[in-house]
Amino acid sequence: MSNTKIPAVLVFGDGKVFPGYSFGAQGEVFGEAVFTTAMTGYQETMTDPSYHRQIVVMTAPQIGNTGWNDEDNESHDNRIWVAGLVIRDLSKRVSNWRAKRSLEDEMKTQDITGILGVDTRSVVRHLRNHGSIPAGIFTGDAARGDVDKLVAKVNEQQSMAGANLAAEVSTLEPYIIEAVGEKKYTVVAYDMGIKTATPKHFARRGIETIVVPANTAFEKIAAYNPDGVFISNGPGDPATADEMVAITRQIIAAKVPLFGICFGNQILGRAFGMQTYKLKFGHRGVNVPVKNHLTGKIDITSQNHGFALRAKANERFDTDFGPALVTHTCLNDDVVEGVALENGMAYSVQYHPESAAGPHDANPLFDQFIDLMDNHSPNKK
Repeated sequence: MSNTKIPAVLVFGDGKVFPGYSFGAQGEVFGEAVFTTAMTGYQETMTDPSYHRQIVVMTAPQIGNTGWNDEDNESHDNRIWVAGLVIRDLSKRVSNWRAKRSLEDEMKTQDITGILGVDTRSVVRHLRNHGSIPAGIFTGDAARGDVDKLVAKVNEQQSMAGANLAAEVSTLEPYIIEAVGEKKYTVVAYDMGIKTATPKHFARRGIETIVVPANTAFEKIAAYNPDGVFISNGPGDPATADEMVAITRQIIAAKVPLFGICFGNQILGRAFGMQTYKLKFGHRGVNVPVKNHLTGKIDITSQNHGFALRAKANERFDTDFGPALVTHTCLNDDVVEGVALENGMAYSVQYHPESAAGPHDANPLFDQFIDLMDNHSPNKK
């Protein structure tokens, strides 16, 4: 980090301003301000495509300790997706045997703007009380500008509600992640903003994953003769995903085993006829407790979502594909965290079982998908 402190301000659309100092690239950036309660995994967070167009506030007081490595990026092209980063303290020293460079070096390389020296506890309390709000980070001379004009610029950005962002983060062309060892199954994974850890988990279980762009037609994926279909996490408002919802209904009707996470959970819920809504400040962290109503088990989970399905814990309801139920809810606020058909052919969760970064409690959900394909793959003789 440079010894020269360049002023910066974090400006909220409601007029709240937090002063600090610039780090990373210089400039001005805009996005929805959100906070994550994760104590570790800032690299995974910053490269998660689900954070597209969001300015992330880290609640952990010191960031950058472990530097930046070449293994933990969660975007397929190693891109940082957060719009900007807000921290209290930047570690002056990198201490990790895998580190190749510092966090600030990587932010400068990828032109990502950050602000440090901020009272992040006050910022998080503001977001908790008022919800996720439009924000901007301004550095240097821009930080000294008229506050009313900065607030006006912040409020010119598009709202996250109604934003259709999956196509902006999705792959443009299909690609394959091969199975490790003997190939057992082929899975088509819809890239709504997929994290690289997910196909790695599939690969270790003998699954070849064909990653396809968001909204790829059912007829195209059927040509791959998949044993199962996966719908990934991703950014934006699920209410805009009409095309992907229609494709999901085709997949279910064709009786192909289906597994979804995060954005995929909201898409599956909509395919069942459920409604979605925007949470006040969302769930972001690696310490969120979720109850499985089928087993009574509680998992500590990794999450990143600002929208949710509207339903009640353990609720059962009819769909065009048979009875379904709410399988999981968050113990913090009763938000829906999972839905499934009662016959087990389609299921999803709102959290991240690939655990990057985060706890491994939910990892068996991948094995559940294997069991489902063992019994119901359309390619079984």
